[in-house]
Amino acid sequence: MIKRMIAVCLGAVLLCSCSAWQDKYVFYPEKKVEKTPKAEGSKFEEVTLKTSDGVKIVGWWVPTENARATVIFCHGNAGNISHRLETLKMLRKLRLNTFIFDYRGYGKSEGKPSEKGTYRDAEAAWDYVTKTRKIAPERVILHGRSLGGAIAAHLASTHKPRALILESTFTSVGDMAGEVSSLLPVAAVGGPKYATLKLMPKIHVPVLVVHSPDDRTIPFAHGERLYKAANKPKTFLRIRGDHNDGWLKSGEVYTDGVDRFVTDAPGNTDGR
Repeated sequence: MIKRMIAVCLGAVLLCSCSAWQDKYVFYPEKKVEKTPKAEGSKFEEVTLKTSDGVKIVGWWVPTENARATVIFCHGNAGNISHRLETLKMLRKLRLNTFIFDYRGYGKSEGKPSEKGTYRDAEAAWDYVTKTRKIAPERVILHGRSLGGAIAAHLASTHKPRALILESTFTSVGDMAGEVSSLLPVAAVGGPKYATLKLMPKIHVPVLVVHSPDDRTIPFAHGERLYKAANKPKTFLRIRGDHNDGWLKSGEVYTDGVDRFVTDAPGNTDGR
């Protein structure tokens, strides 16, 4: 009996510690917003949203003239939206409106990051674009980079946007844990799952998977497995460079690939 009680107590301690492990091993938020799109010469509007559980999150609406579509961009696990100005600039050059937002605990957003929390944050972003901005779902592209790919995939599994872009994304935290020992505590005891691979059969929109064989953070095999599991129509874009700046190093290979995908995806229309 005593041994059983000790085991139960230890289990409770481990579960209570899980939240701290999430912060340390999965989420790396930065609160300081260093710059805004204005620094890149872009017009933007700062937007504050309230999630379904009452958390206030902050995002930027970055419009462009004669937009072909609107991107909801889900960023990676570190920094905040102010560290994605080059991405916003690139999307604007491709004539895409962008709504980029910070997960809870990142930048000016309130709260503390968690898997369920990031899903609620993305849902609030979707509602803002489709209900407040009144942009039809068939003109919305979900684009997730790294951790953001798992969040974008979850959103695409419950809605029907025009298309989904998964860039440098993992199949699941559990799969990553088998390759990165520091993630083992999170995977072992109730931490974030972000089971992107399991979501792929539920997604019925065009999918673009972008990955580099030089990625030392999330192995190339993860991108290959996501692509294999995706429903048709689907496209694989092989880029070069490491995890954080492969899209930049790839230059026109990357931008031309995204451009073609946006052009070919059903529902392509100018004017919004």
